[in-house]
Amino acid sequence: MRDRLLLACLVGFVLGILARSFFDFGFAFGLFLLVVAGALYLSGNIAPLSRPPRRTGQGRSLLPVFVFALALGMLRFDVSELHKNNPILDSHLNERVTLLGKVVDEPDERENSMRLTVALDSLVTGDKKFTVAARALVVSDLYPKFRYGDRLLFTGRLAKPKNFADPSGEIFDYRSYLAKEGVYYQITSPKIQPVAFGQGNFIMAKLFDLKQSFLERVSANLAEPQTSLLGGLLVGAKRSLGQKLLDDFRRAGVIHIVVLSGYNITIIAAFIERLFSRFRRNLRLILASTGIILFAVMVGASATVVRATVMALLVILARATGRPYDITRALLLAGFLMVLQNPKILVFDSSFQLSFMSTLALIYVSPMLEKYFTFVTEKFSLRSVAVATLATQIFVLPMLLYKMGELSLVALPVNLLILSAIPATMLFGFLAGAVGFLSTALALPFALVAYGLLSYELQVVAFFSHLPFASVAVKDFPLWFVVFLYLFYFVIFLRFRPPQARRVRV
Repeated sequence: MRDRLLLACLVGFVLGILARSFFDFGFAFGLFLLVVAGALYLSGNIAPLSRPPRRTGQGRSLLPVFVFALALGMLRFDVSELHKNNPILDSHLNERVTLLGKVVDEPDERENSMRLTVALDSLVTGDKKFTVAARALVVSDLYPKFRYGDRLLFTGRLAKPKNFADPSGEIFDYRSYLAKEGVYYQITSPKIQPVAFGQGNFIMAKLFDLKQSFLERVSANLAEPQTSLLGGLLVGAKRSLGQKLLDDFRRAGVIHIVVLSGYNITIIAAFIERLFSRFRRNLRLILASTGIILFAVMVGASATVVRATVMALLVILARATGRPYDITRALLLAGFLMVLQNPKILVFDSSFQLSFMSTLALIYVSPMLEKYFTFVTEKFSLRSVAVATLATQIFVLPMLLYKMGELSLVALPVNLLILSAIPATMLFGFLAGAVGFLSTALALPFALVAYGLLSYELQVVAFFSHLPFASVAVKDFPLWFVVFLYLFYFVIFLRFRPPQARRVRV
């Protein structure tokens, strides 16, 4: 009964957020559902004296719980929208304004621009200053450069973000993409004047400084575009690769390795766990978890990396304890806590979605495929990497098609050729940067290995992406078909899951 109660709560809460992500029912509707849940509960527990009391274990008793959780999910999303509109800023939309604010995230450096996430606190008009509380995306020139924690004075045109069409012709919901980070306003090409420096959180500032220093140590021994590719693999700095190279990765079906660092971390989690496979289980679990956490801290501990690290730790826990099916509760709980903290990531954060799904693949699909890969050697964990690669690729393919709108016909061979080398690339790239803090010369051997692997991956992408049949556009890949495919996956899992899993209630 407890399992069913927990499942009803989680499913109801998530479905409430899911429905509210697409439809604005209004805050009153959520309150109405709370009343409905209370009425359902009372109707099931108040009965005539002639009727025997219903046992609490009966299925219908879960309906009030489900409706209650559904209402809470909708209300949680509504709460996240409370700061969507700021009356003072809205009254100056499409006007040239002067604003004061602080950079609250690491600057996002693109090919020709710098994007700053700024927490606005004041609007200045003449000799008057109005207090505001909102986040804005400031798109400025590459120079001068600004850092996290800088307090800046902006003068530019204030606007709301607008949706746009991606290369495949699909309309990208840019507003919702920014809204998941609480950003509802945009200022393009403003005049910027620094007011103060070092106003951010001390720990976050040091983490970002460490990340930049790490990338500088990497670039000391690597050339372009290998340095940019490694930056994308380790910290998701994809835009430094350039649009042409990004298009090549997209056509080859491996854009996810530089777009979604969560995917990379879940893959390397299995590799790190294998590195400590000779140790006792408890020690192996501690060492592998510590390795993943240190890696996340080293690359800056951004929101994407933190979410992916939680998923990766669950993979390690499942593999180390040998109880992958019992880990489902922990996985669902982790996902629930992430969605509770930020409900908009459920629909509008591809990193969260693919991290969650690739984790499921590593926990459930990998054991099903492993018996078919006995022909692959276990040396250097090649079998584990091959199984993890294929499992995650199969499982995330429908979502990738829905998100990217492009079907790569060479994706499977390219992924098998490249992803088997990704963990080693990330490992040696990480070691090149870490050892570089001690000595550039000592880091050179690690950098040379990473350079060779990166060059190999770039050559594979260049060859396959330029084939005339490399990819085809998949326009309007419907969401209902994505749901159908995952239902089909679920049926296949029930049919072919390992015998021991049949006795485990998930």
